[in-house]
Amino acid sequence: MTAPRVALLGMILESNRFAKPAGEDDFRSLTWLSGEDLLDAARAKTTALAAEFAAFVRTMDATGDWHPVPCTLAASHPAGPVERAVFEEICNSIEHQLAGHGPFDAVYICNHGAMVAEHSHDPDGDLMQRVRESVGADPLILCTLDLHANISSRMVEACDLVIGYRTNPHVDMIERGEEAAFSLRRCLASGQRPRTALVKPPIAPASVTLLTAEAPYGDLINYGQQRQAESAGEILNVSVFGNFIFSDTPDNGLAVVVSAREDGQAARDLATEIGKRAWNQRAGFVRNLTQVDQAVAMAADTDRPPVIFSDAGDNPGGGGSGRTTELLGALHRGGVESVLYGSFFDPDLAAEAHALGVGASFTARFNRKAGGRVWEKWDLPFEARATVLSLHDGNVVGEKGITAGRRLHLGPCAALELDGIRVVVISDRAQTADPVFFHMLGLNVGDARTVVVKSRGHFRAGFRKWFAPEQVFEIDTAGLTSPVLERWPFEHLPRPSYPLDPDMVWDEAEHR
Repeated sequence: MTAPRVALLGMILESNRFAKPAGEDDFRSLTWLSGEDLLDAARAKTTALAAEFAAFVRTMDATGDWHPVPCTLAASHPAGPVERAVFEEICNSIEHQLAGHGPFDAVYICNHGAMVAEHSHDPDGDLMQRVRESVGADPLILCTLDLHANISSRMVEACDLVIGYRTNPHVDMIERGEEAAFSLRRCLASGQRPRTALVKPPIAPASVTLLTAEAPYGDLINYGQQRQAESAGEILNVSVFGNFIFSDTPDNGLAVVVSAREDGQAARDLATEIGKRAWNQRAGFVRNLTQVDQAVAMAADTDRPPVIFSDAGDNPGGGGSGRTTELLGALHRGGVESVLYGSFFDPDLAAEAHALGVGASFTARFNRKAGGRVWEKWDLPFEARATVLSLHDGNVVGEKGITAGRRLHLGPCAALELDGIRVVVISDRAQTADPVFFHMLGLNVGDARTVVVKSRGHFRAGFRKWFAPEQVFEIDTAGLTSPVLERWPFEHLPRPSYPLDPDMVWDEAEHR
């Protein structure tokens, strides 16, 4: 067999329908690479690229000859719907690259899967369909997706193999990139074309219920892996996608995607089996949160083990602004001490701290440029006397969890002391899922009685060393990622769906 020609591309964005639209700068600030620059970044010892993309390239390098054709990989931090002009620029670039460098044996697409565009509910499906039209029917197309993807039938129809993460917090991206490479080698060597089935029980849960260490979601993923192992090699992949509820699209909802080597009926039967299992466990997709006043009282109580709070309503990893002050203000008014709080996205405040220098005392004004746009309604101004404890340029490598070993560029950062609360201020919006946000500034997580992170769930992997599950509390704060679904003016979700419509019934035959 001759060395396969494999096109490499992707557009990574998790869209929160209610957040600020994602423009060109949002992608340029994280990833927008093409050609040999993209290939070099994937092969670098330490990379800022999506881990699964780099793992796919490295695994293909290690498993035989191949001809990689790097097109374009663009990635943004989670944000709102992508602007139409930006989406078209990236897609047009990819189409031009595919047209000029074919033919191909295969295409690898690295997307998130929960993108929304100003003009489309399903831009992931749009891109995949355009790729299929560009390369024709013969090449294999496989994609890796985040487990929060909103799976559409167009995505499954355009791709021969869909591979989703299995962990939340996400720590298996390298394994999924490796799996994609191994699966491609296997399919090319055997000449087999996978047969894929999609089943969608009408469950559209909030992300706080999608931890894979817990039932029901973790049970569904584990059950899928067990059933795959029992298939005597017929089932190639089982992926159970939880959805990203804030995308608010007609394709939202739990999705079971099963790929068989040759037997399409086997794939459909297993997907249906897992879908029924999910429906029977649907009551588990509801979660209770800790109220803000309860969190303040807990933080003020010194006679208890250390705890970590998730500022659940303001998770930059789900499109949150990283600028809400509700919980910070409540803790400060409560006179709570021995608190680490990270991380507040405020480039102006970070710049002021750098200009003043370590040891300076000043009035820290959070959100001094608070705006009136709909996605800024929770970014309220807050002031407090502060001392600059330490400064950093924000160029670090992740230590644990989702960003372990990955290069991060957080811009100028500062640690501020606010009457017993030590606040990390950053200049590039990102969720605090890794202890490096504190450690880079000399703040020891192990010394704090209370740690607060602007992160929904990925912090659990990064901070597991210090906090067992019973020491983790999700706080019911307002913001763009509040998991209380009844608060949101959803317009496009498939209805009825659980838990918004708790009394509905499901006929699985209608959702295949």
